[in-house]
Amino acid sequence: MSEPGRGGQNSPDTDDLSWFRGGRITRGKSQSKEPEKPLPPLGPVAVDPKGCVTIAIHAKPGSKQNAVTDVTAEAVSVAIAAPPSEGEANAELCRYLSKVLELRKSDVVLDKGGKSREKVVKLLASTTPEEVLEKLEKQVEKK
Repeated sequence: MSEPGRGGQNSPDTDDLSWFRGGRITRGKSQSKEPEKPLPPLGPVAVDPKGCVTIAIHAKPGSKQNAVTDVTAEAVSVAIAAPPSEGEANAELCRYLSKVLELRKSDVVLDKGGKSREKVVKLLASTTPEEVLEKLEKQVEKK
């Protein structure tokens, strides 16, 4: 029988200290590459750590028609032709953005701000922030 406190596969009492390197525990493959840094935000359009494009939105529900009214450094202003009740404006926002960005409705989801005018919409389709910003700015010019 072994003594108490000795034995155990990953015990520090064993002779093999290959798992202990420089004061930190290393198990499995070493992670020599640096963690991915998110791309710098492109105004209101950014890339989250998982690689999805996100858009900061300032929603204006209750408008006469859907329209991208402004693109600033902080957010994209979007007028929504739906009342701000029971999630109608949120659903209409996602529908409208999917049409503007030429994506499937299921690829445009509300990430944050369900009960706020300041929202974050996440795009699940593979697209670039530059493409998204370009399409949004074209909509502002159409007004």
